[in-house]
Amino acid sequence: MYGGCMLTPFQKQKKKKDHETLIIVISVLLSFLVLVILVLVGAMYFGFSFNRKKIKSSKTNNGVIEKNLRNFTFKELVEATGNFSEELGRRSFSIVYKGTIDMTSLAVKKLDKLFRDNDREFQTEMNVIGQTHHRNLVRLLGYCNEGQHRILVYEFMSNGTLASFLFTPLKANWRQRFEIASGIARGLVYLHEECCTQIIHCDIKPQNILLDDQYNARISDFGLAKLLLINQSHTETGIRETKGYVAPDWFRSSPITTKVDTYSFGVLLLEIICCRRNTRRLDILLENDDEAVKNIKSFEKFVMIALWCIHEDPTLRPTMKKVLLMLEGIVEVLIPPNPYLYGSAS
Repeated sequence: MYGGCMLTPFQKQKKKKDHETLIIVISVLLSFLVLVILVLVGAMYFGFSFNRKKIKSSKTNNGVIEKNLRNFTFKELVEATGNFSEELGRRSFSIVYKGTIDMTSLAVKKLDKLFRDNDREFQTEMNVIGQTHHRNLVRLLGYCNEGQHRILVYEFMSNGTLASFLFTPLKANWRQRFEIASGIARGLVYLHEECCTQIIHCDIKPQNILLDDQYNARISDFGLAKLLLINQSHTETGIRETKGYVAPDWFRSSPITTKVDTYSFGVLLLEIICCRRNTRRLDILLENDDEAVKNIKSFEKFVMIALWCIHEDPTLRPTMKKVLLMLEGIVEVLIPPNPYLYGSAS
């Protein structure tokens, strides 16, 4: 019966089709709803899992670095250094001693335990250099973190610092100067562009460049280094860099980028090519330097590169990658735009 009347065969068939259509629509909607719920649940699960792994990874990162390094006892290092008797160098808040373990020479950097930031610098240096591996970076072999003692153990560089090599009456030959400058540039390119975490050294100077048996340059002393995350282009930090090598950016409350290292490298490059300490007087760069005079074309090119690097405007300074390409003659060196020049040596 339909409205008090018998349904015709046509009406029965239509009603059946409408019922089937309704069932299909409801089934599709339910299936879609289930699919949406599954996608949301899956996204929440994988997102939680990713974040948990990320957190776990960041927590265990120090542990991984420590596992790759030897954990020395203080007693071992006292014996290795003869009770810290042979001093190799001295910094503001640390002293480096020579040591020997298993017939291998070591450089043992002992941080001043009275320095309030020694824990932070110890961890920074361990975290930075512990995750790097490059022929132009000094290699960290181990550490001691026992009681008040914060000590870092490095491979020994037999030819000392670049400062002790450059600033002597006997000038290095031109090839050595070029190789040293190129080596430092390669090391900085690695820190800025090739590490999994971008690293700004923040203290490039001749005292922090060591020379191995073959006079290859090795960047050292990462206590002031800054780590940048993948999505980070700059950092905010206080100044502790060495006078004369400090980029103007530090004094303007500007964000600190890799260009501060470019600036310091520019100052250092002028020192390398003329074997003079921190001078930017172009009129005396060639004074009493037969090596530079014999290689005047290269000399002029390197001076222009250095002037690009020490430009006051960080946006006009080249990246260290471009600096390296200019040093190697792959990229043309243009005349620097109004470089900032000092009237006298610092």
